[in-house]
Order: sequence, then C-alpha cells, then structure tokens
Amino acid sequence: MELQGRVNELREKGLGLAAISYDSPEILAAFTKQRGITFPLLSDVGSATIERYGILNPVPEWAIGPDKDNPAVQAEVQKYVSVVRPSAQMVGIAFPGTFILDRRGRVTSRYFEDFYIERNTVSSIMIRLGGKAIAGAKLSTAQLDVTTYPSDPAIAPGNRFSIGLDVAPHAGMHVYAPGAKNYRIIALDIAPQPFVRVLPMKYPASQIYSFKPLNERVPVYQKPFTLVQEIVLEGTPQAQAAFRGKDSLMLNGTLEYQACDATICYSPTSVPLSWTLSLRPLVVERPAVTR
Repeated sequence: MELQGRVNELREKGLGLAAISYDSPEILAAFTKQRGITFPLLSDVGSATIERYGILNPVPEWAIGPDKDNPAVQAEVQKYVSVVRPSAQMVGIAFPGTFILDRRGRVTSRYFEDFYIERNTVSSIMIRLGGKAIAGAKLSTAQLDVTTYPSDPAIAPGNRFSIGLDVAPHAGMHVYAPGAKNYRIIALDIAPQPFVRVLPMKYPASQIYSFKPLNERVPVYQKPFTLVQEIVLEGTPQAQAAFRGKDSLMLNGTLEYQACDATICYSPTSVPLSWTLSLRPLVVERPAVTR
C-alpha cells in the first residue's frame, strides 16, 4: 500500500515497479481490488523465483517442525516470520526486501530487513540513493546552511524511515568527519523514546584537509554533503499498542559539529532540531478471497 502511494512519483523518476509474493493469483487479485493496487503483483506459488533469488525464508518450516518448541527457533520465528502465531500457510515466504534493477535486468542495489515486521519505506530508499525531499526546513548558523527533512510525512509501526540533512559549509569553512581526532565530528543525536530505534549513521565519503602550521591532516567536509539518519518505528505488538490512538510522532534531535576555516577553529556547536510525523495504522490482515 505504501508503494501504491508512490507509483506516479517513481514513474516520473523513470522507475518501474512490481512486487513478487508466494501468494496465489486469487489472493493477489483480491488484494489488488480491495486496496486499489495499480502496479503488477506477481504470484510465485511454490516460491521457485524466491528460491532462485536466494531469499527463501526457512524459518516458517522450523516453526511447525519437530524443533518448534526450541527457544532458539522461537526467537528466530519472532524475528524473521511473524509477531503472531506461525502456521503452515507461511511456508514459502521470502525474506522481505527490495531489489533495484537497471534496464538490462542487472541488480544495482538491494535493501533487506532485519525483522519481518520492519520494512523500508520507498522514500527512505530513494534518499539513500541520492533522491531529495520536495520540501524541508531550512536553517543557517554562522558556519553552515542546513536543510532538514523526514523521508516520509506519515509513518506506521514497522516502518524504517530516514531523516535527511543537506549540509552546505560556508565559503572557506569545513566540518569534521569520522576519523578526525581532537575535534567534534558532525553528528545527529536523536533523543531516545520508547519503540523508536535509531540506527548507526552511515557517513558519506570525506576529504583530507591539510593544515601545515600544525602538520595536520584530518578528514573533513568542505563541499555540500548529505547525512541520512535511518530510524525504525518498531512494529512489535507492544509498540503497536503504544501508538494506537495517536495521530503523530515527534522526534527531537541535535546537530552537533565543530567548524574551522584557514585561521580560526570555532567552538563546538549544538543546533536543536525537531520533526513531527503523522502516524497511520499498520495493515496486517490478508485479503478475503471470494469464490
């Protein structure tokens, strides 16, 4: 359903869209009708294609097999299959994920989930591929111009989304990248709250700055760059219960950095930031098939 809301935008970017499932054509047809899906849903009954892609999930078979009561198996079920009671109907599912192919059918990127109930949003993937949000909040400090935006205006439990920061150092300025010693590395600190999991930041490539008076070579950012902070709104039953009845989620954070130019190293700076996202319910029911 989240993909359906982005079909036109993806097509405008030159991207086609299809989803593969182990569900029968009847189930997919019912889902298409009930949810207004307009892109192809491909039925892989028997999971032959899923198996060829190397993403067949074996855990459902363990969940109904002779070792079903093994605590290790139960932990795997909770993580990779479902947050509800597993059944034989789940045998054949894939590990959920996204493949991006070029026009020759070659895989150029792929994104997979650590937990069954947690899924990347389309916008979060697009940001990591270099796409930009339509609008964002702009702010300026004495050393930087920053545009900040969430990948999605609305999220549901189980969504893996992103906060983007487009950072442009002022002329002659640089800020410090990971690996710089004795300086405040630029970072986004998200205030903790229940059922919101902040993933480790993956930084873009930096440049080496040489400061001859101190015989110093340090990694920095001098040109405009983008930080992408991935966040998971947990989708466990406990998290769904906590978010039920709420219409928004507020995230508070702080952009930390230290900037220098050719002559002055400024004191470390902290910039408060916040984002308010709408909350929508997680749809988990299977479609009803009428015969």
